[in-house]
Amino acid sequence: MGTLDARRQALKDEFTSARGYWSDLWSDLLEIDPDFFEAYKNFSSAPWKRKGGLDPKVRELIYIAIDTSTTHLYDPGTRIHMRNAIRYGATREEIMEVLELTSVLGIHSCSLGVPILLEEMQATGKGGPLPTGELTAEQEKLKAKFTELRGYWSPIWDAVLRMSPDFFAAYLEFSGVPWKKGPLEPKVKEFIYIAIDAATTHLYEPGLRIHIRNALNYGATGAEIMEIFELISVLGIHTITSSVPILTDELKQAEKA
Repeated sequence: MGTLDARRQALKDEFTSARGYWSDLWSDLLEIDPDFFEAYKNFSSAPWKRKGGLDPKVRELIYIAIDTSTTHLYDPGTRIHMRNAIRYGATREEIMEVLELTSVLGIHSCSLGVPILLEEMQATGKGGPLPTGELTAEQEKLKAKFTELRGYWSPIWDAVLRMSPDFFAAYLEFSGVPWKKGPLEPKVKEFIYIAIDAATTHLYEPGLRIHIRNALNYGATGAEIMEIFELISVLGIHTITSSVPILTDELKQAEKA
């Protein structure tokens, strides 16, 4: 993109001031449709302009979480927001913890699937004996350990624990690492879970309810959680940042043909 006209330069400056950075990912959009860019600037900047909101570093950690989530894996955004987070003072350990917290997302295959499996086994009378009755002593120990480490228990985990206690034990160790030594405060850990569960690429209501409740119990306010929703609502813009450069390139190729 060449020299910007006055309006486009003003929009670029306003975005940089509000969001604290500029990336060439925005250049093609700004060139082709400044009206849409301005609307996105206003939309994405709203939580950044608000006084007394989340710390800028935490905002960037939330962006890292949704960009690195297995349901999205958007490397350009990951790089931008890691750079921003480091600029706002995030440490290697804090960013690594966000990645560890986000990497547990795959467990929703079990937390969603296993209860359905048990319901269908009961409905059909097939698939083997249902794991019913009281928890075994070992299962009770695992439940108590999870509750102590993670600060909560949900009936969602009952089915997994009953169906495959050895797998549950392995998941407990895997998901518990950042809770044993991670530098982020518990409230912020729960913010990461809220972000990846509420992201448009996942929309996992059971986990979202759990982690909103946990965050509130750790002292989060409704305003803070609302801001998380505002921040992650911009995820749809990756339709633009991924596709407009392709459009630009294809138009150039067509001109040469």
